[in-house]
Amino acid sequence: MLDHEYTTKEVFQNNFFSDWRKEMTAEERRVIKHLDKCDFTEIHRHFVDRTAARKALSREERQKLKEEAEKLQQEFGYCTLDGHREKIGNFKTEPPGLFRGRGDHPKMGMLKRRVLPEDVTINCSRDSKIPEPPAGHQWKEVRSDNTVTWLASWTENIQNSIKYVMLNPSSKLKGEKDWQKYEVARRLKGVVDEIRSQYRADWKSREMKKRQRAVALYFIDKLALRAGNEKEEGETADTVGCCSLRVEHVQLYPEADGCQHVVELDFLGKDSIRYYNRVPVEKPVYKNLQLFMENKSRGDDLFDRLTTSSLNKHLQDLMDGLTAKVFRTYNASVTLQEQLRALTRAEDSVAAKILSYNRANRAVAILCNHQRATPKTFEKSMQNLQSKIEAKKQQVAEAKAELKKARADHKPGGDDRSKSFLEKRKRLLEKLQEQLVRLSTQATDKEESKQVALGTSKLNYLDPRISVAWCKRFGVPVEKIYNKTQRERFAWALDMAGEDFEF
Repeated sequence: MLDHEYTTKEVFQNNFFSDWRKEMTAEERRVIKHLDKCDFTEIHRHFVDRTAARKALSREERQKLKEEAEKLQQEFGYCTLDGHREKIGNFKTEPPGLFRGRGDHPKMGMLKRRVLPEDVTINCSRDSKIPEPPAGHQWKEVRSDNTVTWLASWTENIQNSIKYVMLNPSSKLKGEKDWQKYEVARRLKGVVDEIRSQYRADWKSREMKKRQRAVALYFIDKLALRAGNEKEEGETADTVGCCSLRVEHVQLYPEADGCQHVVELDFLGKDSIRYYNRVPVEKPVYKNLQLFMENKSRGDDLFDRLTTSSLNKHLQDLMDGLTAKVFRTYNASVTLQEQLRALTRAEDSVAAKILSYNRANRAVAILCNHQRATPKTFEKSMQNLQSKIEAKKQQVAEAKAELKKARADHKPGGDDRSKSFLEKRKRLLEKLQEQLVRLSTQATDKEESKQVALGTSKLNYLDPRISVAWCKRFGVPVEKIYNKTQRERFAWALDMAGEDFEF
């Protein structure tokens, strides 16, 4: 990992060195005392050479490796569920390595241990052929639990979280769960106005608990915040959600950016990704926040009378199956549908329609705070794209000059040959101009998306039927929006959604 920026971070280096020392012999511990005196370049070179050798393989060798992988896939990549052969998601455990985490994770650099058969619980039916553990090993446990959807599980050593082998997202079971998730969000559409008027009334409640719950719900609804779960102290990174916000995460401004009653939120959310937002709120919300923050120190809870479980219990009472996450799914899907309606023009080219789609998706990703660091390769790929655009402009200019010349050569009433040459030149120019528009659109799209992760919302928060219906309505091939794997995953939506589907 030497050429990765993680290794320059102090937390990473300290965690790595402390875990490495635990693995050393007494002799090594006596000699190796400072990380900055260690030289890893030789090991690094070994891995760089290995990668280069893999890239240099001949076509036949690559084909052979592909066949071996396919053989493994056939043997381990499928299971039988309710009499159907279903594909398994990922049937390999992660190799040992150094933990990276997302954002500024406090455990980055720690040693991820190898997962051994003795760590793994297998889940299959009693009458099935139980997979053999590797020679000399045995499974931690073999059980037959048909109330869960995982096939194998183990606990990883860094966060102590349980990892699972699950079915592939394209399997029938996963498809049904996906469909149900979006149906619950669609049901929310019917009661959301009622819920909103209730939490607005609760802003004036005499019970502090109700007021806090009502303001938290307003944030979850308006800003698509996660609810946030109670965690063990010091177990993981100091990340918070709406219910676990502290006074230090909130700043109030009577007036800012030309708006009144502005709230500034600044905290580390899921995966240690920073959430920063300045947003004008309604006056009662602002007044309540002032009240909640009174006589509290920076480290105190903002909503000290509220827990995630009490909030979710309240939501259950409002609508069966309602949780804070359903609000995220609902608001994300509604935002996509509204944005697509506002941005798409029927007369646009397919490239322009896709740009509109990505812009609508971006609005959702921003709402849900799905950020990413600008990719390392961004500058280089942008330069390549700019060079292509320049070359295409040159071709367009040349084609225009040739068309002008062809027009001059083809006098009115000229012969058929010069007429057909003129038509050819016109068609060539149109084709080149189309390609130039497509490249320019691509560059705009790339620039606008460089710090926004579009995948998360597209795969987890947006009802795929909205996208499928949009494709059908505006004549956009669905493969421009979803790749092959995603089309398999959303096969149910491709079947169900007509062009007039409304979320």
